[in-house]
Amino acid sequence: MRPILLVPVLLHAVLASLAAAEPERPLLHTLFTDHAVLQRDAMVPIWGWTTPGTAVHVTMDAVAADAVADEGGRWLARIGPFSAGGPYTLTVAGPTTVTATDILVGDVWLCSGQSNMAMGIGAIKDAQKEIASADEPQIRLLDVPQVIAYTPQTAIAAHWHVCTPASVAGGGWAGFSAVGYLFGRQLHHELKIPIGLIQSTRGGTLAEAWTSGPALSAMPEFQAAVVQVGEDAKRLAAGAPDYAKDVAVWWQANDAGTRAGWSSPTAEASAWKSMALPQHWEEGGLPGFDGGVWFRRSFEIPDGWSANELIVHLGAIDDRDTTWIDGVVVGEREAWNEPRDYRIPAGTLAAGRHVIAVRVLDTGGPGGFSGKAEELRVERVGTTDSIPLAGPWRYREGAALSSLPPLPVRLGENPNVPTVLFNGMINPLVPCAFKGAIWYQGEANAGQAAIYRRLLPTLIADWRARFDVHDFPFLIVQLANYGERHAQPTESGWAELREAQQMTAQRVAKSGLAVAIDIGEGGDIHPKNKQDVAKRLAVAAQAVAYGRAGEFSGPVYRAMRVDGATAVLSFDHVGAGLVSRGERPLTGFAIAGDDRRFVWAEARIVADTVVVSSPTVEHPTTVRYGWDDNPDGSLANADGLPASPFRTDAPRELP
Repeated sequence: MRPILLVPVLLHAVLASLAAAEPERPLLHTLFTDHAVLQRDAMVPIWGWTTPGTAVHVTMDAVAADAVADEGGRWLARIGPFSAGGPYTLTVAGPTTVTATDILVGDVWLCSGQSNMAMGIGAIKDAQKEIASADEPQIRLLDVPQVIAYTPQTAIAAHWHVCTPASVAGGGWAGFSAVGYLFGRQLHHELKIPIGLIQSTRGGTLAEAWTSGPALSAMPEFQAAVVQVGEDAKRLAAGAPDYAKDVAVWWQANDAGTRAGWSSPTAEASAWKSMALPQHWEEGGLPGFDGGVWFRRSFEIPDGWSANELIVHLGAIDDRDTTWIDGVVVGEREAWNEPRDYRIPAGTLAAGRHVIAVRVLDTGGPGGFSGKAEELRVERVGTTDSIPLAGPWRYREGAALSSLPPLPVRLGENPNVPTVLFNGMINPLVPCAFKGAIWYQGEANAGQAAIYRRLLPTLIADWRARFDVHDFPFLIVQLANYGERHAQPTESGWAELREAQQMTAQRVAKSGLAVAIDIGEGGDIHPKNKQDVAKRLAVAAQAVAYGRAGEFSGPVYRAMRVDGATAVLSFDHVGAGLVSRGERPLTGFAIAGDDRRFVWAEARIVADTVVVSSPTVEHPTTVRYGWDDNPDGSLANADGLPASPFRTDAPRELP
């Protein structure tokens, strides 16, 4: 479903088009194509474009509405409300007549965020089983193209698809959002109504990029940036700088490998060293190195493969790469730790030996290939055939980061500029009628928790206002456990970000939280257990969006009282009682006194409280739970829902 945009012939054109003009504006918006799902029990906005002043007549299931196109040519009619059902035919009559068939009425959910929401069904655990069972004709899928825009856009080049094994698995990074699909599937099976899922995601992105300019202008931290976006929009309209050319010139000037043609299949590489991939190069022979490193290896294309499209999968790479095959660029990306999936058109590579070269630039922290061995391969599309690329590669250092000047400044292509993803990927959906939204994002904002405590509520209020539903249910996935597990209590930017997500869920009406600190993977920022994430979102949806009774949250810290040398903690959402998962002693608690020197604590459940103590802390003042990037915490309720991390000295008010 999601297109992989970087292919050899189109690379520079695609990069230039990311901030280009929006698609042609049709008589009927593409949200209302064949197989669409419309929101039940609502006056559904239907809109499109025609000649200003033109009358438009809309009908569906004997319900009709009329509209007149405004001075800009936009018309909007509201029809309904409809009960769940279908299929129907939607007809729009204006200068011409357009019909959309196989329209269902049910609940429509917006699935948004960064890479863990984007991660497709084919990339998760039990992928083939999930794909094979995805024959769900009453679930419909729409994937919003990844568009960066400095001004609000109104149209998208996307269409609805009936959910089948082929449609859910189609597109880049293994298909449609796994979290989105699995969430929608569970709701469909429980509610017995059609479900529409609209995916609007982009990996490695900041929440401010998904928020509108007017909303961000109310936050002092972003006011200057919003003004700058307006200025940059004018520069882009006047003709954007050729960033790809500027970067190519930068590499030519600063990298010996680029000047010497190390991407060429005939380049001499016999003296290059060997490194087994995938691994960070710090572990493979380049400790402490930041800068550019070149990697090369050959592979054989078997007879008969040239008739098929191929995809070169390289797994995640830190930070940015350019990849060549036989000296021709096949793709490049800048997002750290994001999978590389580069498409090669059918007929491009003949049978025989080919040379792949990858130039990697790391600007700090671990560098190189950080995926898993099975992710490095050449896929023959439409078959189960693949060529493994894991194993020995030749490598050679380029320039060290300390010797390099700054890269050229990108204009119009950076997805983390405030407002640009709202403009390009959310605003074109306005004012679509939704049941609610699910949101998996925050990794990119880790380290900015104090701002995020206000930014996420701002985003929610912004979207609710835009879609004109002020109690629009908004369900948040809390960051999963990831990274190093510390032997001693520590500060944690990820824990603070999780706290901001929890605070939002507690303080923003009609919001909910799916805790995931027990189902992540310490070594993979993209954990493959998306089934439990989706189940927890669906449990939250049943309460927040559908008003069902029953526990929908794990324990949430409420208060602490000190009793001698112990701290007694009470909780909301105890449900059927507090438990320690795995029938083991409680883990994950740390305690401190006035000196704020935290030590691991003993913790035990007493009725609906947790009693925490340490023989080294006589007068406790503060307790923390799950306070690490990758915590080991066992507190849950008997309903099977884990407790959210917390600290008893958390900020009580939004700054």
